[in-house]
Amino acid sequence: AGLTTYFHPGINLKKIHCYSIKLYEKLEEETGQAVGFHQPGSIRIASTPTRVDEFKYQMTRAGWHPTEQYLITPEKVQELFPLLNMDKVLAGLYNPGDGHIDPYSLTMALAAGARKYGAQLNYPVQVTNLNSRSDGTWEVETPLGIIRAKRIVNAAGFWAREIGKMIGLQHPLIPVHHQYVVTSTVPEVKALKTELPVIRDLEGSYYLRQERDGLLFGPYESEEKMKLQDSWVTNGVPPGSFGKELFESDLDRIMEHIEAAMEMVPVLKNADIVNTVAGPITYSPDILPMVGPHQGVRNYWVAIGFGYGIIHAGGIGKYISDWILEGEPPFDLIELDPNRYGKWTTTEYTAAKARESYGFNNIVGYPKEERFAGRPTERTSGLYDLLKSKCSMGFHAGWEQPHWFYKPGDETGYKPSFRRTNWFDPVGREYKQVMEKVGVIDLSPFGKFKVKGRDSVKLLDHLFANVVPKVGSTNISHMLTPRGKVYAELTVSQLCPGEFLLVTGSGSELHDLRWIEEEVTRGGYKVEIENITDEMGVLGVAGPYARQILQKLTNEDLSEGSFKFLQSRRLKLSDIDVTAVRISYTGELGWELYHRKEDSVALYNAVMEAGQKEGIDNFGTYALNALRLEKSFRAWGAEVRKYNFFIILIVYFLYFIITIQLLPADFIGKQALKQIKEKGLKRRLVYLTVETDDVDPEGNESVWHNDKVIGNTTSGSFSYSAQQSLAFAYVPTELSKVGQKLEVELLGKNYPATIIQEPLVLTEPMRMRLQRKGRSP
Repeated sequence: AGLTTYFHPGINLKKIHCYSIKLYEKLEEETGQAVGFHQPGSIRIASTPTRVDEFKYQMTRAGWHPTEQYLITPEKVQELFPLLNMDKVLAGLYNPGDGHIDPYSLTMALAAGARKYGAQLNYPVQVTNLNSRSDGTWEVETPLGIIRAKRIVNAAGFWAREIGKMIGLQHPLIPVHHQYVVTSTVPEVKALKTELPVIRDLEGSYYLRQERDGLLFGPYESEEKMKLQDSWVTNGVPPGSFGKELFESDLDRIMEHIEAAMEMVPVLKNADIVNTVAGPITYSPDILPMVGPHQGVRNYWVAIGFGYGIIHAGGIGKYISDWILEGEPPFDLIELDPNRYGKWTTTEYTAAKARESYGFNNIVGYPKEERFAGRPTERTSGLYDLLKSKCSMGFHAGWEQPHWFYKPGDETGYKPSFRRTNWFDPVGREYKQVMEKVGVIDLSPFGKFKVKGRDSVKLLDHLFANVVPKVGSTNISHMLTPRGKVYAELTVSQLCPGEFLLVTGSGSELHDLRWIEEEVTRGGYKVEIENITDEMGVLGVAGPYARQILQKLTNEDLSEGSFKFLQSRRLKLSDIDVTAVRISYTGELGWELYHRKEDSVALYNAVMEAGQKEGIDNFGTYALNALRLEKSFRAWGAEVRKYNFFIILIVYFLYFIITIQLLPADFIGKQALKQIKEKGLKRRLVYLTVETDDVDPEGNESVWHNDKVIGNTTSGSFSYSAQQSLAFAYVPTELSKVGQKLEVELLGKNYPATIIQEPLVLTEPMRMRLQRKGRSP
């Protein structure tokens, strides 16, 4: 249907949408090819109070983006689209620059532009095989001969799985049937002097736009009624030239949506359907595309899985070509990383998620959203069966991980909301548990790599903007891009001479592994890298009694003098082999216990039994987030996300700033950092208290000063210590001083905020340090 929109619920893909539209606006002038681009705007319709909240939630994320977006009244909605039945309309989300474009004309214009600048296009040409050569280059076999290439980009749409299979990859993609209908001339439409904006009736789950003097209407059926093209997954796309053909339409499947549309746009009742289009759209499990280089295969890139190909095409083309030409992407799109999936992403899982994603196309998008189709995957921790009935689970890169735990009297289950909901008080209880007693958390989803070999120290010196830890020590280190941006953040422990344990976040596992493997190949390092993520469980134990409890299970000396903060050691706990690292993202006294997955239940039971006297209990990731925010620990993917390294250089646990010149190794990005340091910073990360009521910052909200948006939050939470909200935010340097008054927008209201000295609560190591100096913590 060729829809184009500036809107996206995520913050990064808005940039892709924006570039696509700006490109399409000038394409006819540049190429001489008409593209049939209409920009009458679009309106999302809110017909429930919850939808109005969702629109307010989205507007808080629009203020710091350049694209126009407005929350409009029912009166304004009717003015823009006079054919609507206004009985249920409460508000509209309006994007003035939106519209639609003719897909065929757009394709021809892009092809003409490519030829104009020297590209060679050959079609139709079938790829029959791919051969990876030892030097990393490729041979692409076709009936017309072999093409030699430095790299290949799989942008093959619903043939992408076929291409992947040629080199042993099972890309998690599945085609779904999407239908839209076109009506004959509607007199009321023909009488209009200006083109109607596109509307999206979210409760009715359809879009509707003007098509000449008629209307075009496209629904998204429920997951029970929608249809997958399963045979293409199991048997492959039929050979030949599928693409111009269409599927057989099925109006019965979409009848409830047609009825909803006729109620919302009454002129539809008297319109004749002249055409029904049913074609394939390729879905990934989470409906986001996969863009970038693929782990495990040299110089193989993908741009696949586009559920919204038209609006993504221009921006993704620019993004991926800039990445290839410059060696790193122009901005962060880690949510599109093809390496977010792995062996756990089975065909059954992909099909279940595609059904869910299509059926949920227009459901309310809540913060902390969970979707349950296809879960659990085969990637469960050793504690899953033991804990699953006791808690609300979250989904992290295929893993199930406890978000919060139930107690008698709690309202259990997943109850999403834009405001504080059923998890709020239980999370406070878990926060108190860790601060006053001791808590246990399943951290098994961490990505875990073992690196060893002759050149292991040399490799890590090259990869990380930090010193390599000594044997028995641990640090937090960052891998940087050549331009000095943060690519990844890992915990690095040297377990024995030349053998390292590298730990990263669950969503970064293959993202980080790809980068490391690429550098190993490029530099010719003699090392072995083993991905032990699925084999190793991780148990976190944190709180004032953590040492007291663990000491009961081992003969090793765990005292402060013997097992210091940021040290690591192999030992036995209740006769179970563990690698114990004295570190905790809670900021409290704690250890992370790395062990064989098959030992998880025995280790957990031993720790819980040993801690009965001390009142030990479970805690989940929501409480962990509240604890880390109070300690002002930065989070990867929020505060740390390919931003300037100097902004986040006060590393969580080290409490000193690394002087770049003092690091002897010539690590990636070092020269760029020196240049950035000389130029200085225009924005800084600040720490805010926010005076809210029943809503807390989540991240990516607009920050205001003197009636202007001047920055954005990166993450936020309620502080159970201070009994008020906390947030990190990026603001201009001149507005970054402690005491500065600002405002944070939440659900359409600006709340007073104040920059405070970080951290709000000192970490346990810092408190101990002050006590040793005779000072009050």
